[in-house]
Amino acid sequence: MTLEQLRIFVAVAEREHVTQAAQALNLTQSATSAAVSALEARYQTKLFDRVGRRIVLTDAGRIFLSEARAVLARASSAEVVLADLAGLKRGALKLAGSQTVANYWLPQIACRFQASYPGISLGITIGNTETVAAQVHDGSADLGFVEGEIDDAALAVEPVAQDELVLVAAPGHPWTLTPPASPRDLKTARWILREQGSGTRSNFEAVLASLGVEPGSLDVALEMPSNESIRAAAEAGAGVAVMSRLVAIAALRAGTLVAIDFALPKRSFFVLRHKERHATRAAREFLSLVVGGP
Repeated sequence: MTLEQLRIFVAVAEREHVTQAAQALNLTQSATSAAVSALEARYQTKLFDRVGRRIVLTDAGRIFLSEARAVLARASSAEVVLADLAGLKRGALKLAGSQTVANYWLPQIACRFQASYPGISLGITIGNTETVAAQVHDGSADLGFVEGEIDDAALAVEPVAQDELVLVAAPGHPWTLTPPASPRDLKTARWILREQGSGTRSNFEAVLASLGVEPGSLDVALEMPSNESIRAAAEAGAGVAVMSRLVAIAALRAGTLVAIDFALPKRSFFVLRHKERHATRAAREFLSLVVGGP
């Protein structure tokens, strides 16, 4: 069994498609199929079932996938340690960020890091807060940046910046003239919310809880998976929304959204690190830029 075979197996398993895995790995379809077949033949264990044009993991394949990922993560860690010994002239740093952080706050820090360390390959993946925490936990990201709090004993969680939430609506919405005066008034509007698992959603639900309002009692017109879709729906008049001022600022300046006079608490952005994984010099230098501010 080789690391290359494991890498190919994981790529096929994650996509449940040989051709797509081959394209992602820049391999031929035949080489990809052969690597999987070699594993199955060597250990006389069926890893995939062929269902029509699709392939799906067998029970053995699902168990093996977890182990294969762990082996690849350890190999990656070993490579990182060796690259770290060479200083910051080469190497890679894998970051993950939740949408607000990764799209509106992290890029300027990433640009400053690249300017200082051009030999370090910097990759950023974007997901919601839960997804980012999972990536840091399993080692597919060196550092994670989120706006929601995480309960995972394996992760070190530290605040690194503050953000302001703002309640917004399209011009002409009744609340732009007469803001909600009490918590029960929040039930009189139609709402546009982020999906469950997002930091913005969890922050807003914490605000509702502090006001004694059940999240399920709101009239939710739309539940959407990105800041940009929430902002566009609010601009179109589909309802009111809570979002980071970083997300809303351009629309507020353009007049396509109006900030409603309703007090919302500030929230923190957090960095996530795995407590037991080697902290590379690149990761430490990136964190120094984060703590140092723009």
